[in-house]
Amino acid sequence: MHRGGIVKSLTLGASVAALALPAPAWADTLQEALTEAYLHNPTLLAARAGQRATDENVAIERSAGLPSVTGTASYTEIVEGASTSGPNRFFGAGVDLGVPIYSGGAVRNSIRGAKSRVEAGQADLRGTESSIFTQVVAAYMDVLRGEALTSLSGNQVDVLTVNLQATSDRFEIGDLTRTDVAQSQSRLALAQGDFRNSQANLITARENYIALVGKAPDDLQPPPPLPNLPASVDEAVDYALANNPDLIAAKERAEASSYDIDVAGSGRLPQVSVFAGYDYQNTLNSLRQLDGTVSPIQSGKDAQIGVSLRMPLFQGGRPAALERQAQARSAAALEQVIGAERDTIAQVRSAWSSWQASLAVIESSQVAVDAASLSLEGVRAENSIGSRQILDVLNAEQELLSARVQLVTARRNAYVAGFSLLAAMGRAEARDLGFIGEGLLYDPVENYDRVRGKVWDWDRDPDPVATATSTVDVAAPDASVPEVGENETVSGY
Repeated sequence: MHRGGIVKSLTLGASVAALALPAPAWADTLQEALTEAYLHNPTLLAARAGQRATDENVAIERSAGLPSVTGTASYTEIVEGASTSGPNRFFGAGVDLGVPIYSGGAVRNSIRGAKSRVEAGQADLRGTESSIFTQVVAAYMDVLRGEALTSLSGNQVDVLTVNLQATSDRFEIGDLTRTDVAQSQSRLALAQGDFRNSQANLITARENYIALVGKAPDDLQPPPPLPNLPASVDEAVDYALANNPDLIAAKERAEASSYDIDVAGSGRLPQVSVFAGYDYQNTLNSLRQLDGTVSPIQSGKDAQIGVSLRMPLFQGGRPAALERQAQARSAAALEQVIGAERDTIAQVRSAWSSWQASLAVIESSQVAVDAASLSLEGVRAENSIGSRQILDVLNAEQELLSARVQLVTARRNAYVAGFSLLAAMGRAEARDLGFIGEGLLYDPVENYDRVRGKVWDWDRDPDPVATATSTVDVAAPDASVPEVGENETVSGY
């Protein structure tokens, strides 16, 4: 069957519908695992907090173009050298107002650059979210695969144990040779080693799941079909070039760097501001006249208003150096856009290829499992009448096991590759997957809209607290798997 036929005949949902062993009603689902990670994964929560910090840069840059008001107050006591007629104490207070009028475009372009970096950060947050989800999906599927392989390995040990006992019994009555017994013992020992390795791998997979999700896996159910998978690699690439978050972030940073050039160049231009001030002084009845009497005038005040012009004439080449530096950084940012574009195309094509290959392996492995099962039945029957040796039975059992392991692995790889393809396309986020309710969706734009216009100096947020789930109290996982029969194990994965 050609590759296009494989896509039509094997949907990803069908290929993974049997990825898990039969699970009870209280088993965990992939949606629940993704939800836990979405709400409580520390890496994702830290990325959201980092984006909130980036949001504040717009308000910080805008503040440079807004009026500023400064109040001053002082009290002075002259403790030595005071004249008999002069005051020996002073109290002064004043208010100064400054309003920037023109700064060579520095403020305007700094705000534009900050906004572009906010949009880049929002794209980075999307990328972090899809990356965490991809890791969770891989961990989820690794647990399912580990349980299936452990079950298959344990079943193989049971089969070879029974086979060794039967071989030993037939040796006792002279029906088989010592060589047949040794071959059975060797295969059993190898199977026991594989079983121990599969148990260790299962524990590792469960630990990785706990680290990502924050809770232990509990009889994981088969995952649902993946949505929005592309029909062709060209369609996937075209969509990714418009929606991949890493590429979008690179483009926004390149745009922000172009504003930095103008900000650096503004250091050569004049700066104009309007200022106003009011000052009040009081000698607190310490000012005396020449005759020693207290002066009736003890206080004074003045107010001023004006325009200030600052025109740089020579700064040792600093503005030009800053502008050339900004140009070089902008050039680097533009090259990084091309690099991100290359990476995006490579990721999409690689994920597509892995997905298609895994679907083909699923089909061929299923044929191999069916054929190996039939072959094993025949070899066992022929061995019972003496036309086949014990080694033939052992080889047939090993071939069936290898085919089942390959099928299990291919199903895991197909699902992970399909999800990785969606992530590279920019379709692997909570909004795309639809498992998070509207009230739980985190929208970074809401925080940006909340803080971008704030100008009050004392408008602060509550002190932060960690909200990620701690795994200190999560019990260490073991390598136990649900108890199922041989046929259930095969059909269940």
